[in-house]
Amino acid sequence: MTGLYHSPFLFSARSKMASDIFEVEGGHVLSGDLVPQGAKNEALQVLCAVILTDDKVTISNVPEIEDVRKLIDLLKGLGCKVNRLEPGLYELQADKIDLEFLASDEYQAKARSIRGSVMLMGAMLARFKRAFLPKPGGDKIGRRRLDTHFHGFTHLGAEFKYDEGKDHYYLEGSKLAGTFILMDEISVTGTANMLLAAVMAKGITTIYNAACEPYIQQLCKMLNNMGAQISGLASNKLVVEGVTSLRGTSHRVLPDMIEIGSFIGLAAMTRSDIRIKNVCYSELGIIPRVFQQLGIQLSCEDDDIVIPAQDHYEIQTFIDGSILTIYDSPWPGFTPDLMSIILVAATQARGSILIHQKMFESRLFFVDKIIDMGAQIILCDPHRATVIGLDRKFPLRGIEMTSPDIRAGVALLIAAMSASGTSVIHNIQQIDRGYQQIDVRLNAIGAKINRIKST
Repeated sequence: MTGLYHSPFLFSARSKMASDIFEVEGGHVLSGDLVPQGAKNEALQVLCAVILTDDKVTISNVPEIEDVRKLIDLLKGLGCKVNRLEPGLYELQADKIDLEFLASDEYQAKARSIRGSVMLMGAMLARFKRAFLPKPGGDKIGRRRLDTHFHGFTHLGAEFKYDEGKDHYYLEGSKLAGTFILMDEISVTGTANMLLAAVMAKGITTIYNAACEPYIQQLCKMLNNMGAQISGLASNKLVVEGVTSLRGTSHRVLPDMIEIGSFIGLAAMTRSDIRIKNVCYSELGIIPRVFQQLGIQLSCEDDDIVIPAQDHYEIQTFIDGSILTIYDSPWPGFTPDLMSIILVAATQARGSILIHQKMFESRLFFVDKIIDMGAQIILCDPHRATVIGLDRKFPLRGIEMTSPDIRAGVALLIAAMSASGTSVIHNIQQIDRGYQQIDVRLNAIGAKINRIKST
């Protein structure tokens, strides 16, 4: 059964050769400080917001990762001036946008390679009254439909066209007007797109069933600093009073809560004493609490998370003694991006747990590789897996494997770092898409990760 579920992510020998490889020597205990990068998902949203003004916008703590580089490259192609003042600090100005670039093969190729490009549509529609996008790429983690985006755009008064043969989306909206939008799913990128389009629509737009992740709150704060009028931050009901223009601003991206959670899982799996610096703890929601349910000790000290070395950690049960279930849900629930980390961390805990990945039907397709490493996991179906913790009595063993997506890739890396022997991970550009120089940063505190360049 695991082979059947894994089949969408089988890679040919040619695809393995096209990417760098991680050779990971497992079993090393780490010690030291880690500084989380800027939040990937927030960075993609606020970079798209730059299109809304012809003034200069300065964004700091931008993660230097592949997905962000691709979006910045796309902005440059559109004519946006991009000045990298220092690592992570960018000054951008979209005062001379080349709309003809939208029809070029270069734009189509670049936009297809990154899912974050979808949020350019809201900003382009608001300022230039039209937008074009080929079907975007991103992680292959199940169906990630865009209907919610286009339903919202049409409610604002835009005309939507879809070229099924070319997989191209077209929007035109010369007179966007505020309206009531009931989102048919709690979509982070969908909510961001509605905000980007509505800030310059005439009248008042109410977005109900909106996502309220810290990324969305940050986007709202940035837009308000640019002159927008958005209320209801941190709730699922956002009210936007349209304005005629926006000005420049400065904005700082939050630390990446997904990377912070990944480091917590890494510390537990490798019995390491790690301090994660400047995490903006108040923005992490229930993430620390969920890791504590696995028995992982952690504390907050001066906005740092400190994880002590633990020989053992025990999964909690519910009050009636039944097996703990961890599932993902929209914010302020537990983020789906950390479900793979929770699953891997549970393999060496004491006790059992049910992992229920509700939001994406393909996020558990990496589990067969963890089973090959010696973990005791029952893959019930594409959404559920039962993990029987080994309590470190039987360490995972190093194997050769392939990273299917960003989050699973880092989960495999964590498993490899805790394993006995050496593992080889192919297709690590998936990891590079979301984690900035992860090998360099982990090697600095004691890991043994060798990046082998493709030839």
